[in-house]
Amino acid sequence: MEAKFTNRLIHETSPYLLQHAHNPVDWYPWGEEALSRAKREDKPILLSIGYSSCHWCHVMEKESFENEAIARLMNERFVNIKVDREERPDLDELYMNAVQVMTGSGGWPMTVFLTPDLVPFHAGTYFPPEDRMGLPGFPKILVTVSNYYHAHRREVGEMANQMKHALHQIVHISPSQERLHPDLLLKAFSQIEQQFDPVNGGFGRAPKFPHSMTLSFLLRYWKETGEKEALRMVDLTLEKMADGGIYDHLGGGFHRYSVDERWLIPHFEKMLYDNALLSRTYLEAFQATQKERYIWIAEEILGYILREMRSPEGGFYSTQDADSEGREGKFYVWTRDEIKDRLGKEKGTPFCAYYGVTPQGNFEEGTSVLSLSTPLSKISELYGIPIPELKNMLEESRRLLFREREKRVKPARDEKVLTSWNGLMISSFLDGFKLTRKEAYLKGAEEAVQFILEGAKGDGRLMRVFHQGRWRVDGFSEDYAFFIQALIDLYETTFDLQYLKEASRLNDRMIHQFWDDQFGGFFFTGREGEPLIARSKSPYDHAIPSANSIALFNLIRLGFLTGDHSLKEKAEQVLRLFYHYLLEQPVSFAQMLSGLSFFLHPEEIGIIGRRKDERTQSLLKEIYWSYLPNKILSLKDPEETIEGDWIPFVKERPIAEVPTAFLCRDFTCFPPVTHAKALKSLLEGKPSR
Repeated sequence: MEAKFTNRLIHETSPYLLQHAHNPVDWYPWGEEALSRAKREDKPILLSIGYSSCHWCHVMEKESFENEAIARLMNERFVNIKVDREERPDLDELYMNAVQVMTGSGGWPMTVFLTPDLVPFHAGTYFPPEDRMGLPGFPKILVTVSNYYHAHRREVGEMANQMKHALHQIVHISPSQERLHPDLLLKAFSQIEQQFDPVNGGFGRAPKFPHSMTLSFLLRYWKETGEKEALRMVDLTLEKMADGGIYDHLGGGFHRYSVDERWLIPHFEKMLYDNALLSRTYLEAFQATQKERYIWIAEEILGYILREMRSPEGGFYSTQDADSEGREGKFYVWTRDEIKDRLGKEKGTPFCAYYGVTPQGNFEEGTSVLSLSTPLSKISELYGIPIPELKNMLEESRRLLFREREKRVKPARDEKVLTSWNGLMISSFLDGFKLTRKEAYLKGAEEAVQFILEGAKGDGRLMRVFHQGRWRVDGFSEDYAFFIQALIDLYETTFDLQYLKEASRLNDRMIHQFWDDQFGGFFFTGREGEPLIARSKSPYDHAIPSANSIALFNLIRLGFLTGDHSLKEKAEQVLRLFYHYLLEQPVSFAQMLSGLSFFLHPEEIGIIGRRKDERTQSLLKEIYWSYLPNKILSLKDPEETIEGDWIPFVKERPIAEVPTAFLCRDFTCFPPVTHAKALKSLLEGKPSR
């Protein structure tokens, strides 16, 4: 059936924009056509920013953007622009700052009214189609804002100037000259501890987000100080999340967040970046604790990504929606009768007891989200089933219900590939390979790397977005930072020097495009990018790390691996630039705090030995299985020639008859070792005498 309306978004590739291509709203994508029209006709711009798996974005579309009367108001009074925040994080960050200044909070859908010069003068998030929930109706907002813009031009101009000044103040940061002191890590730990939920794990109250970067910082803090409470906080949180409904117990992978404090009922969308960051945190926790459950959870996440989120070209898709068939969570939830019908009473009854499925349900309309609500030992005792037999029964039941679930209508998938999020996912697959030696993980990482490199422009520029067979949008600093990190991780996995060289080349380009020569730090947008009303440096870690946080790690690692001391100096400049932020709000900068720990206590490890030699591999296994968050790892194969100044830590060392490991920590170098057992003692801080 032919659509009644079609607007300019029909020519876009973003799934989010295409979702709005048949709205009666005369939408434009962000670009010269829309911006010129606003100036030519002296009309304010209505900028709407969202993303494809955003539940309230879908609600506002259905209520307002598909409403012909509301669309008529929008078309008559505004130039209407739709933006996918995942394609244009620069616009999202800039105008989210404005929304937060104006309203004290932010979120999506983001609704911002701009002058033709692109300066915001009114903003909000979701607006209902009529007055309700204490919010004014969207038609009322449209008329009021439009009338005010035309009738009060002087006041609008003053508001715009004030907002422009406020946005410039937000992005203007001056470096600190204070000493980079490790006491800051203690302050951060103390603040994090105050926000910790001692019953359910995690931080703060509902809605509760995973905060993987905070957990990773706590692991580092435990490693550095021996503070047992830091490890306990991580352990409790990871266990509770893995028990809860935020985790998909049948298909693997984590949902976006929990609407309650107990991790029970999730907001059901699944994001690539969440699963990349969480799989890495679970693998780190396994290294720290050797708890088998953690590596099992990580492997289920990686399996889910390979199964559901991998594109034919080799990249990884962005998100899966929360909704299917018009209802949030419908794909994931079960009734007690459904489970018993499919498993039979003998297996279904203990399964329901173990996974918290009750006749009344814990979600909507008598349905339940699966969660581990009763200890295995209790189920064993209750139903008289020995634990080994019970484990096998539950695992078989999970597989059967998974196959049944696969017959349902799946949530929509946003099939664009984002370079930055793929960089995070590649790093996680490499961590998984190092610990499990499963070739599928290494293959997935290498193919994603090659796919992104093939999409780069002839001059070496990274692109950000791939969808429907083509690359679009020049990469932002986060795309470079996350992908450079992935390349360094790939070098430390394969020791193929080409990956390190590519990382170094891209890092040089990143410095050229994004580095601030005056104050240091990396801008979000490149010097050749589209000029906006303010150019920020994105210091905060939000759902993903900031570009500056990851770039800090890259600068330190490449400084050691290339021998270029200027990179270490730039790393110090990044820390100094944001040091006041770290002092005042350490909880908001977990990744950069981890970077400070890395900067203060780097650990160089080198191996000299043939890559395929079993003795070399046994040394590497000890390194990979140990929790060594501050390591810089290099390998010299006697059969390969190293040209230039690469990997100076091992390049000039003499070649021994057997594979040999070298370690320098805290400005102290230890005697080389040749046996895995001796290396393990050395890595644990207990060198053999």
